[in-house]
Amino acid sequence: MQLKWTALILASGLLMACQNQSNKSNTKPETTKSTTSEVTTENTKTQAPDYEHMVHFAGGSYLIGSETGLPNEKPVHEVTLKAFYIDQSPVTVAAFRKFIESTGYTTEAEKFGDSGVFNFKTQQWELKPGTTWEYPLGPGEAAANDEHPVTHVSWNDAQAYAKWAGKRLPTEAEWEVAARSGKNNGQRFSWGNQLLIGGAYQANVWQGNSIATNTNEDGYQFTSPVGAFGKNEAGLTDMGGNVWNWCEDTYAPYPGNPTPYKRNEQIKVIRGGSFFFDQNGENSYTVSGRSFNSLETSLFNTGFRCAADAPEK
Repeated sequence: MQLKWTALILASGLLMACQNQSNKSNTKPETTKSTTSEVTTENTKTQAPDYEHMVHFAGGSYLIGSETGLPNEKPVHEVTLKAFYIDQSPVTVAAFRKFIESTGYTTEAEKFGDSGVFNFKTQQWELKPGTTWEYPLGPGEAAANDEHPVTHVSWNDAQAYAKWAGKRLPTEAEWEVAARSGKNNGQRFSWGNQLLIGGAYQANVWQGNSIATNTNEDGYQFTSPVGAFGKNEAGLTDMGGNVWNWCEDTYAPYPGNPTPYKRNEQIKVIRGGSFFFDQNGENSYTVSGRSFNSLETSLFNTGFRCAADAPEK
């Protein structure tokens, strides 16, 4: 039986244990549900990966992590990766719709009957009935924009899409290497060392010091079209801000990190931060910033992109 954990409890409890901070960017209201439904991909027909809209990274040794970021980013360590491709941008609403129409897949938010949305009027998270990837703010609100990243998809949903697309989710090491454009140049963000360059925001991020304040100086209250803030050196968009990206990995402290932690296979890594408030502030948008959520959780600020192994020559 899977538990649809309250992400508020999950994020606060686990992050306090691993870094003495709570991460409320990926939280849900205090309601716990359970389901015995299994996510299946029996009706999916695997496609060939669309390498044209992916970016290639060579295999080799790379450094990931940070000694100056949050505690769970330590230590800096070397990883060895095989050559891989990663999607240029997060999966869009339009792309996800093709998957749904092709397979008849039902997302977990649809199975549960609700999904996580922050109510800015009450300043509280809600499991809002009828909220899905098509209506990210709930029924009766505006439909999702085709060019925006799809949201309200769980890790399980993202896995199903990736399988259909002939791809997979990226490991967090692959995600970080891609965010760094395949270099070990020490840049804090995928685009440089500052959120603003020439007075302009380089990503769709939260502008404000509290969850009650957002000046929307970047022009977006919620998600933005993928690529609206340009590409990093490697040609990738939205490698910081807009939506959190699911990664393949089960969350755990890095090797050599002394933080006590009990591994739970249902807790998966998310990367990149989002448009929504995060108590870790700028640290959530960095190339090394890392967080997590339960694999059946779906929220209005979480999406994904896919990766694929590079074909052998």
